[in-house]
Amino acid sequence: MSHRFLDFEEDEDPILSVVNVVDVFLVIIAVLLIIVAANPLNPFTDERVVVITNPGEDDMRIVIKEGQELTRYETTGEIGDGEGVRAGTAYRLPDGRMIYVPEE
Repeated sequence: MSHRFLDFEEDEDPILSVVNVVDVFLVIIAVLLIIVAANPLNPFTDERVVVITNPGEDDMRIVIKEGQELTRYETTGEIGDGEGVRAGTAYRLPDGRMIYVPEE
């Protein structure tokens, strides 16, 4: 009879459910750390990273990370107008290479 009483007590032990909840949270924390480490905009690296979302679309965004500094550029969908001058011409060769010819 004492054997059944001990089995019943182990099944109802509230500490076991707390240990299981702690185990679940440890797994969740480990997964989140892996996700942060794999992110190209990881705040713990000093690499230079450029992330482009929706390239060529009206809502295109460019995020540049240099060390701890983030710079974000967003398009307005309008054609640019500026003060620049023509610097040269680019040509695509039949084999796919690009050649830039500066203007004099």
